[in-house]
Amino acid sequence: MIALRYYATGKMQLCSGDNFNVDQSTVSRVIQRVTNALNHQDVVRRFVTFPLTAEAIKKHQADFYAVARFPGVVGAIDGTHIRILRPSINEPEFVNRKNFHSINVQIVVDANYCILDLVARWPGSAHDARILRESGLARIFETRMLPTRCHLLGDSGYPCKNWILTPYLNPQPGQQTRYNSAHKTTRCIVERAIGQWKRRFHVLHGEVRLRPERASKVITACGILHNIAKLLNMPQHDDIEDDGDDDNDEDGDANNINDNPADGRAYRTHIVSTHF
Repeated sequence: MIALRYYATGKMQLCSGDNFNVDQSTVSRVIQRVTNALNHQDVVRRFVTFPLTAEAIKKHQADFYAVARFPGVVGAIDGTHIRILRPSINEPEFVNRKNFHSINVQIVVDANYCILDLVARWPGSAHDARILRESGLARIFETRMLPTRCHLLGDSGYPCKNWILTPYLNPQPGQQTRYNSAHKTTRCIVERAIGQWKRRFHVLHGEVRLRPERASKVITACGILHNIAKLLNMPQHDDIEDDGDDDNDEDGDANNINDNPADGRAYRTHIVSTHF
């Protein structure tokens, strides 16, 4: 209960100690133990799972297609910044483009707002595209580990690849405009999911007053609990969209660091010409 109260409110540990009539040191120890337990690899694998079978992928594709008739989508991806206490080590690396200290979290969700993949270990200065490029998720797609063709939807902060589709920056009327409209409607799911996640766990809204490595574990723990809440159909009364702390790069500068943008753009053109 001490740990859950901390995740849900983000209150100072002294306040939680008063609520439960225990010392602050006890609160700190309890939060750390529960957080470590939720970060155990067996727990993470059980509750945060990216679909790897053809049957599971097709189910996710059908769910996303029902949103705005966008084909082949297995997940929607975005980055969101979680504020942290100014760290004493490598402090400049944690300053993001909005000039506050944070951890840049990569999150992939399904059409039902459940988290499929969560990476919470990069400092705020890291670019969304770099986090993706060096993630296990990218290796899954790049090495063709998936049994059937599918793709993610991301904003223009990501490179356009044959497994992650981004919007046109200057769409032509007709098919490209229809593509962008369906893309936006479908990808908005990840923004709403992040909003729900942060609303349920207010510790993610404020400043996580822990060292970066411990803050990362708290973020992951909240991701695990979010999925558990979804599995149990726990009500969420204050659903909101994300709070604007994300590092969304709508100017498309991610294309400058894409190794081979032609492949992704050709695939996007194929999707546009055959479905829109």
